[in-house]
Amino acid sequence: MCQYVGLDVSLKEVSICVVDGSGNVLARGCVATDPDALTKYLATAAPDAERVVHESGQLSTWLTRELAKRGVPVVCIDARSAHKVLSARLNKSDRADAEGLAHLARTGWFVEVHVRSETSDRVRTLIGARERLLRMRKELEAHIRGVLKTFGFRMGPVGHARSRQSFRDQLAEATSNDPVLGLIAERMIPIHRTLCVSVETLEDELVALARKSDTARRLMTVPGVGAITALAFIATVDNPQRFRRSTDVGAFLGLTPRRYQSGEIDRSGRISKCGDAEMRRLLVSAATTLMTQVRRFSPLRSWAVRLSGRKGFKKAAVATARKIAVILHAIWRNGTEFKWTKEPVT
Repeated sequence: MCQYVGLDVSLKEVSICVVDGSGNVLARGCVATDPDALTKYLATAAPDAERVVHESGQLSTWLTRELAKRGVPVVCIDARSAHKVLSARLNKSDRADAEGLAHLARTGWFVEVHVRSETSDRVRTLIGARERLLRMRKELEAHIRGVLKTFGFRMGPVGHARSRQSFRDQLAEATSNDPVLGLIAERMIPIHRTLCVSVETLEDELVALARKSDTARRLMTVPGVGAITALAFIATVDNPQRFRRSTDVGAFLGLTPRRYQSGEIDRSGRISKCGDAEMRRLLVSAATTLMTQVRRFSPLRSWAVRLSGRKGFKKAAVATARKIAVILHAIWRNGTEFKWTKEPVT
């Protein structure tokens, strides 16, 4: 007899419901949020489990991996689509949600969520740490500039992006004759130096990872795409075979317009902004670099520049970011590189 299991996961406990193929409840339980405890309970209450489902959430990636390692037929489903079904129930409780998830597992009316590999998540963690440190450094610099303007000190531009020593030198010089501001500078300068060193260390580590990856090196042949963008794309997509068509990647990353169609009304809106926001930012940054800094001719750059003239720079940058994402996926899947062509003679 086939059995279907729903897991309502919280930080401390998991509510469990087991149903048969007809929807009859066979067992209910509640165990600690621990893969071993869950596996032990399922081995007793649902030894013939056909499918075990739980919603995407904070612990979903870890729990899916650990249960899969123990041979449990676990499936992580989209929490947004599951919520629409579970909210139809009159009363909200963990027990009721577990039963609702069990029925979803039985009927198959759910959207499965892809769980990335541990390798991809480790790369994403490095990229996320770098982004957080960059944001902290920029916030610190903006705060210091704002404070010094109150006292009439206007700090000039800094040097190279990777060398912020000039910023610290200006701060020390501006506050040398003021004991209060000098105390602030004395505390802020070591923090700023540590943030700069940490960012550079993580960037060097990411560049080294990109050089070791054949896929990343091929993706970096696309103009505007650097080591961090290539690694982030690999870690976000994880498996190129997830998408039947390369054009689907644009929608996956939230770079396609929303659409509303009803009767005679059919309109497109702004981009959906679904998926990874940091990946979208990196792709738009790559598109901006292509349009403003890359000088070598390519059909991609020519198309982006012409679009910018018709639609404006911002819309063109988003559209180019979507096209870059499609090209990156095609290169990854086909094992090719970006093809440059000669500028046409006019």
